[in-house]
This record gives sequence, C-alpha cells and structure tokens, in this order.
Amino acid sequence: MDIKDFFKDDLFAAENGIELQEVRKGYSKATVTITPHHLNAGGRTQGGVLFTLADLALAAAANSHGTLAFSLSSNIQFLRASGEGDTLTAEACERYIGRSTGCYQIDITNQDGKLIATFESSVFRMAEQIPVEVP
Repeated sequence: MDIKDFFKDDLFAAENGIELQEVRKGYSKATVTITPHHLNAGGRTQGGVLFTLADLALAAAANSHGTLAFSLSSNIQFLRASGEGDTLTAEACERYIGRSTGCYQIDITNQDGKLIATFESSVFRMAEQIPVEVP
C-alpha cells in the first residue's frame, strides 16, 4: 500500500482539508488551503489547524520507515499570522533516527515562502510493522 493511502484513514486531517503531497524516507510535505472554517475569532488561522498540519507531516515522515511510530512530545512556535486564502505547506525532515526513537523538524510556510510556524517532535517506534511502500 502506498503510504499516502495509509494516511487517508486520518479522518481529522482529511476533514480539515489537509493533504499529503509527498512522502520519502524520513521526509514528507502536507498542505492546506485556509478557508473560513479554519479561522479563529480574530480572523486568523486557528492554531489547532497549524498543529494538525504539522502533525500529519510528522506522522508521514516518521512512519515512512514501515514501523508504526507515535509522537512522544511536540512543540510548536507560532511566528507569523495567516488567514483565509493562504495555502500553507508543512515540510517534515528527520533530524535523528535511532533504534526506537526519532526526532523531526517541521516548518510551515505560506504560498510566498514565509515561515509561519516551526514544530519539533520526538517519536517512539513500535515493533509493529505497517504495510506501506515509500520511494
């Protein structure tokens, strides 16, 4: 199974318009176009949308090795506001991979390449294999 198909079961991300664009070993890219549904009371992108975007990118990169991985800890820094009509991209890069843990850096940028948020996470790799194919 293609790893993108595996993550179609991530219904929360899918229902919020977040899509995986690319997945390679230790790397992924996900996008979302901000609609009124994504805005907070101040008219800016709700922080939970940014977290979910980064979290899906993390999950794809961390699980790209074919072992089930879950986040141990995540930290997000909101740097710049975004709003309706913006297209946001989260790129996840593996910084470290060990026998049972991994560390990832995810940058979220807008359509102009401006940095919106940074997200760092560590994961724990289970012994359970997942049936995915990654280029």
